[in-house]
Amino acid sequence: MGMATPKETQFHVLAVDDSLIDRMLIERLLKTSSFHGGILIADILGMCVEFTVTAVDSASKALNFLGLVEDMASEIHQDVDVNLIITDYCMPGMTGYDLLRKIKESKSLKDIPVVIMSSENVPSRINRCLEEGAEEFFLKPVQLSDVHKLKPHLMKSRVKEEQDQQPINNKRKIKEEFHSPDKTRVKCIS
Repeated sequence: MGMATPKETQFHVLAVDDSLIDRMLIERLLKTSSFHGGILIADILGMCVEFTVTAVDSASKALNFLGLVEDMASEIHQDVDVNLIITDYCMPGMTGYDLLRKIKESKSLKDIPVVIMSSENVPSRINRCLEEGAEEFFLKPVQLSDVHKLKPHLMKSRVKEEQDQQPINNKRKIKEEFHSPDKTRVKCIS
């Protein structure tokens, strides 16, 4: 009997920062975390973790990537699968706080965990972001130990995704059983 190989899990992170150096740092830390941290998660949950990072330099580009049009109240329904958004607080134009508010106001995106980061340690700013729905607030420079704090939020978002898909899968299964010629008809109870 061979050992079971861990299932690979892919997480997509949207990194938003006007600083190229900070965007590159976040990407490198996430990739390093998936290499080092994957073993721990594989041992606990039976899966290997790998990050895909999309980096943009402004909140408005993040909104466009997510399918939210900044000028309009409507949402463009794109099939973007983002598991976590990590954004700088202070950026030209729209701040990370404004981006957080727009994401949390969106019906389709409100469950995506958002992490704010800043080089300024301003308690009122930190509290305001956490009260508005940010999962974490990191002080720059972000470190590998900070990235490890993201894993519970990523796992929570993955469980939520699976729960959201469950009714669809159950309906599909019932429909297949109902229309399958070799099975007896299943009575659907609402």
